[in-house]
Amino acid sequence: MGIEPGRLHFSWISSAEANKFVDVVNEITAAVKALGPNENFLKTEARVA
Repeated sequence: MGIEPGRLHFSWISSAEANKFVDVVNEITAAVKALGPNENFLKTEARVA
């Protein structure tokens, strides 16, 4: 089990680049939403203890 491709992003943004930060966050959010739920973390059945 691991992180699906496209769900992990790295970007270097200076604290003086507020507009760039907003743009990068919006791009990443749209990309991850387009992928849908992460299949590795979906529950398929309930466990009863």
